[in-house]
Order: sequence, then structure tokens, then C-alpha cells
Amino acid sequence: MPTGPLREKLGEAGFANVATYINSGNAILSTALARATMLEQVASICSTEFGFEKAIYARTLPEWDALIAANPFADAVEPGNLLHAAVLEREPDEGAVEALRTFAVDGERIAVVGQVAYLHTPNGFGRSKLAEKFDKGLGVPNTARNWNTVLKLRQLAERASL
Repeated sequence: MPTGPLREKLGEAGFANVATYINSGNAILSTALARATMLEQVASICSTEFGFEKAIYARTLPEWDALIAANPFADAVEPGNLLHAAVLEREPDEGAVEALRTFAVDGERIAVVGQVAYLHTPNGFGRSKLAEKFDKGLGVPNTARNWNTVLKLRQLAERASL
């Protein structure tokens, strides 16, 4: 999703402190609206303006901080492209997580903390059978970002809240 037009449309809708990060639909904004109302409005903009029909996930600055603090793989934050955090629509069944662990090889790890799944793929996300099986195997709608992006989005959220 092109970030410039997305920023523009969110601003036109009345959202403040709009910032975007890379061309994958990552946006940060400020609003006094309730979360559900904001999500509905952002989803409507994405649908009508860009033909984007996927679920929209939102994190507040305290939620970004909690996600970062809860990382069970603190030893895997460098390089930041080998650790991913997936915000989940809901907590998955433990059986699904255990089944996914059977695909982990060569130091790969997965852990779920609340509604966030953390995946460490030391040989690369694109080469990982665990990562390949993640979405279907977990059975929970989600959106995943690598650790570099997580930290950047947290930084943008902090700026938007000032």
C-alpha cells in the first residue's frame, strides 16, 4: 500500500500526527476516537480508497512497550530481521503452537505471550519451514513485523503521542 496516499487520506479523515513506515500499510496516528470506531474508519478508508480488505490491527504506545518487554527471545533482537512479532486477533490453541514447534529446526523458536506470537528464525524468515507453516498452523488471523519494524513503529507511536 503506498504510504503517501495513505497518510494523506488518514489526515483528511481527521486523524492527527499521521506517520507511515515502509510500503506495507504501517501507519501511526493520534485520535480521541474509541479504538473500535477508529478501526472501522481506517478499514473503511483502506477499503474505499485502496481496495485493501484485510483486518486492521492497532497498538497504542503502552501496548508497543508491553509487546517489546514481553519478548521471550531477548537474545535474538540482533539482527532485527530474524525475530518477528505477530499481533494476533486472539490467543491460539496451545495445541496449534505445539504443532508448529515440530517445524522448528536449527535454533528456530516460537512462543506466544498473550496475543503476540514471537518467532525467531536465525537462518532467515523466508527459508524457515516454521515461518512457512505459521499462518495456517496457528489458525489465528495476525499481522507480523520483524523486530526492526516493531522498534520503528514504537518510535513513531511515541512521536505521535507527544
